[in-house]
Amino acid sequence: MSTNAARVAAPTRREQILREAARLFAERGFHGVGVDEIGAAVGISGPGLYRHFAGKDAMLAELLVGISERLLDGGRQRAAAESADSPEAVLGSLIDGHIDFALDDRPLITLHDRELDRLRESDRKRVRQLQRQYVELWVTVVRELNPGVPEAEARSAVHAVFGLLNSTPHLGSYGNGLPGRAATEALLRRLAHGAFGALAPPVGA
Repeated sequence: MSTNAARVAAPTRREQILREAARLFAERGFHGVGVDEIGAAVGISGPGLYRHFAGKDAMLAELLVGISERLLDGGRQRAAAESADSPEAVLGSLIDGHIDFALDDRPLITLHDRELDRLRESDRKRVRQLQRQYVELWVTVVRELNPGVPEAEARSAVHAVFGLLNSTPHLGSYGNGLPGRAATEALLRRLAHGAFGALAPPVGA
């Protein structure tokens, strides 16, 4: 890899701050972490953070709104890339993308569950809007794959799969008798496909 490529791939200071803020907020709670501690985690003074963010509230908003935007954008891109193939391919790609999120961004799942209500109303509404659009993207694909399935049932299945995949913060760290990353991905993929497969009517029904 060239020096230029490595430089492009390196996270920006703003990205480093957000990553460490997410980790610390998830570990100790939003009110259990000070600006100075986030600064120390990235090697700058607490007051130096204010060159990047107005405060902890702004960090939390960017984390939760940002991941909702990335999930929706990524889902749309995956759906467009696979649309020439089949609904099965689109659904498989969506599942793979969400598994990557669930394993790579576990602190953000914890943050969403614990701290969403701390966002100001406009940011909270934005997160909910993005999430609804992301769900509907999946529902559309599931119904293309299973035309006879009622919309409400397809939506319930999507929410159930999200609940399954988003349980990854409870898995613990890899090792210590737990399956590794590849095995965890494979297990989650089988469970998600199995849940959606259960929507198909039994043969001869």
